Amino acid sequence: MGNYAGVDLGATNVRAVVADDEGTIIGAHRQNTPQGPTGIAVTEAVLSALRTACEEAAVDPTSIRAAGIGSIGPLDLAEGTVENPANLPDTIDTIPLTGPVGKLIDDDEVYLHNDTIAGVIGERFHSDRNPDDMAYLTISSGIGAGVTVDGNVLSGWDGNAGEVGHMVVDPQGHLTCGCGKDGHWEAYCSGNNIPRYARFLHDEDPVDTALPIDDPEFSAADVFAHAGEDTFADHVIDQVAHWNAMGVANIIHAYAPLVIYVGGAVALNNEELVLDPIRERLDDMVFTNLPDVSLTTLGDDVVVRGAVASAMTAGTGDRSRMRR
Repeated sequence: MGNYAGVDLGATNVRAVVADDEGTIIGAHRQNTPQGPTGIAVTEAVLSALRTACEEAAVDPTSIRAAGIGSIGPLDLAEGTVENPANLPDTIDTIPLTGPVGKLIDDDEVYLHNDTIAGVIGERFHSDRNPDDMAYLTISSGIGAGVTVDGNVLSGWDGNAGEVGHMVVDPQGHLTCGCGKDGHWEAYCSGNNIPRYARFLHDEDPVDTALPIDDPEFSAADVFAHAGEDTFADHVIDQVAHWNAMGVANIIHAYAPLVIYVGGAVALNNEELVLDPIRERLDDMVFTNLPDVSLTTLGDDVVVRGAVASAMTAGTGDRSRMRR
């Protein structure tokens, strides 16, 4: 008997949950991810969220048998840290995670994964129907994917496999990604960068639009809210769909998944405007078998539930231990 913890560290929110030995969540907490001044502030937010989740579950942190963390990257697994995250301010260089969480729970059983790898672990663990070859794709503040091939989770020696948002989709490199490189998928289609892409398109062709292009608070949500009502907003959504379909086609050709589950706020809040156009374009882009492309079955809990699953299966990506 014992309890397990899961943490989902994103660029916008940090979530922590505590689960019993059946995987049932008994305590949870969500708070904003600090935007600075340093990575230590983010670490403190993770610890605060985990402490509060323990309070909600009425358990002492030291009763936690193991903890899993699904985090934005890039990761340094050897140090248990995030290093120079692309979607947080430049002042945030190193975010210590496994060490501080291990001290809080008084146990070194802390497993760190890229958030999308935690997502695919969650999909595998919480369903008996998912195939051995599948992917979890997030389209949120950033873009990334977790992949299983022959039932094994691909994480890479440094934990950074699946950074598909940094695939080059635009060889002209018109836009620069938050990581500092040009032409990446994430630079055009992530929640953080859709407004920048819309401004770029508008600069190229300054047509009349109801979109608040010049407003500092202009967001991706504004673009989708004007769908069907504003010609320029529809154009932006169509162009984003093109890059998204290209990125998904790359995933299909690289890993041959039978199913791709898609999560993240951009996709979850705009399925018809994000997933439907991807599905419509894939047949013209993919020469191998087309997978089923669907929203994640776990909603916005997919990463944190995958983190818990990782803790319960001792951090393994092995298929023999992935199912409940």
